[in-house]
Amino acid sequence: MLTLRFLKICLVLTLCSVSTFAQKGKTLFETNCSSCHNFKQDGIGPQLGGLASQVDKNWLLDYIKDPQAKIDGGDKRSVALFKKYKVYMPGFSHIATSELNEIVDYIYAQAAPKQAKGAGFGPEILDPIPGKVQLSDLVLNIEPFTSIPFSGEKKLGTRISKMDFHPVTKENYILDLRGKLYRLNGTEPEVYLDMAAEMPHFVNQPGLATGFGSFAFHPDFGSNGLLYTTHTEAPGSAPADFAYADSIKVTLQWVVTEWKTNDPLAVPFKGTPRELFRVNVVTGIHGVQEITFNPLAKKGDADYGNLYIGVGDGGAVESGYAFIPNNTDHIWGCVLRIDPSGRNSENGKYGIPPSNPYAGTDKRGEIYAMGFRNPHRICWTSDGKMLVTNIGQKQIESINLLKPGLNFGWPYREGTFMLDTYGDLNKVYALPKKDKKSGYTYPVVQLDHDELNAISTGYEYTGNLIPELKGKFVFCSVVKGRLLYINIADLKQGKMAEVKEWKVAKDGEIVKFNELAGNNRVDLRFGRDANGELYLFTKPDGKVYRLVK
Repeated sequence: MLTLRFLKICLVLTLCSVSTFAQKGKTLFETNCSSCHNFKQDGIGPQLGGLASQVDKNWLLDYIKDPQAKIDGGDKRSVALFKKYKVYMPGFSHIATSELNEIVDYIYAQAAPKQAKGAGFGPEILDPIPGKVQLSDLVLNIEPFTSIPFSGEKKLGTRISKMDFHPVTKENYILDLRGKLYRLNGTEPEVYLDMAAEMPHFVNQPGLATGFGSFAFHPDFGSNGLLYTTHTEAPGSAPADFAYADSIKVTLQWVVTEWKTNDPLAVPFKGTPRELFRVNVVTGIHGVQEITFNPLAKKGDADYGNLYIGVGDGGAVESGYAFIPNNTDHIWGCVLRIDPSGRNSENGKYGIPPSNPYAGTDKRGEIYAMGFRNPHRICWTSDGKMLVTNIGQKQIESINLLKPGLNFGWPYREGTFMLDTYGDLNKVYALPKKDKKSGYTYPVVQLDHDELNAISTGYEYTGNLIPELKGKFVFCSVVKGRLLYINIADLKQGKMAEVKEWKVAKDGEIVKFNELAGNNRVDLRFGRDANGELYLFTKPDGKVYRLVK
């Protein structure tokens, strides 16, 4: 009996140890890998279910530590992955070997997914947009402007993601997702708001698109002292205003906050936070990365002081929960419009503008437009067009001309193509013959992944230094650092605007941003100052450049 009891105790201890080990591997995976990978669908990178039968564990460990070295060294599988996904995965050599082993063991324990085939959708379209973007003769100069302090390891020194200007002083401000908003005092960065210091539950893991997401000064900031921010916190930090079924995991909570300061000119910022709402998300991607005010609205206009909020699908579709976005009972995958000064929302902390499409109904009154995977940036052209850049799944990146009540189709459409929503999201199909009855609206610009990965940061040039850019809307590929433009006059609903490529030169020589940043994953963004002049900046090295004649 003693021997049997001893064996039972040993078995229980062993199972507990295995369970703890597996849980740690899962936690490490969700912290470091889930922004790009899952075990059901390809995302930014491949789904990893069933990987144990495909690759050797040592190969996987080497690849995770330094993917670029494997690719540059000509490793066949590494090169094939790069050609397919067109993205350099960041290296994780800074993680302890013991933890990398736990991650790999967790990955190896996951079975290959069972995916439905696209029955009834017709043949897969292998090259959605065969035409190629043509190179224009436009070459503009850049000059170094400033450098943002490193907030992380060398290969991704910063996570600078958004630039805007103070409505009173007109000084430039730039945000690092890892938690700090900087004021540029001339060209010198000074910490203006440290989110990690202000919010005890603040997290910026898993990386990529989490942390201090966005900021927006109220147009009356000089008199009312109101600043708005978004950031991420650990699941369960507080009850969510927007949640889904308890059976679906929560990886993060996105929080939208109003800050009140009595001294709008003080540096660093000193103010009191007031939470507007909190959103649960399934994974660490496609969160609440954009908030902004309509810069064309004047005092007395119905839209003056309304806050626009881009909410992604939170990775729900890739995780198998396609019913979460594109649902008028939910806010995921939508552009919202709220009145922060009102109090008629469900939680009583903000207002629903009466001109919103679903105001006064039993649907979510906050929704302004829907059908987005990741509405990454929102902006307006000087002639009143509201544009949203949407980061796509596997095939299509798009710019959308937004009007209230429109539905741009995700996850049933990607650009002007149909998706097998509960099947393989990486495949696209021709639209059905009776598609007009679907009620979906399609982009005014779309490009496939032969041209760029992760569209972002569109601006109309409204400055005076560069006459060649007048009337143009410029944007870029986050990953590849490719520079593109369209003519504002070509932006018409129901038509595709022609896209052209342009180049930049530094010290008289045409340059590429991967060379300047010393990293093949450029993570390029645009910024615009109070005079309408443009800036470009790269995460790996934290460099900010000014666009000049």
